[in-house]
Amino acid sequence: MTTVLALILSLVFLPLGLAKIAAVPVMRRAAAHLGMPTGLYRVVGALEVAGGAGLLMGLTWTSLGVAAATGLALLMAAAAVVHLRHGDPLVRALPAVVLALAGLAYAGAAVSAA
Repeated sequence: MTTVLALILSLVFLPLGLAKIAAVPVMRRAAAHLGMPTGLYRVVGALEVAGGAGLLMGLTWTSLGVAAATGLALLMAAAAVVHLRHGDPLVRALPAVVLALAGLAYAGAAVSAA
């Protein structure tokens, strides 16, 4: 189960993080929508890439995977709060909530399997 979750989460976070770092137009618009400078959005992207890579490395080094998943869960919880504080409908924050819960599920499964 941890392998599947790590792969799925990595397949989500790596491309999204790289798109934020590259400041592709859709990501620049998303940053602007939230009132976030592009530079800060790039930092978020770097954290997502680091987390996605950490999940993959966590397949052989469990503690790194748990740390990466926990960090991504916290990042996604913060993203959900930012969306809600910005006045976005709950449906805009829902993907971040789901990803946060998936990260916590991975961390819990990895710890219990160790």
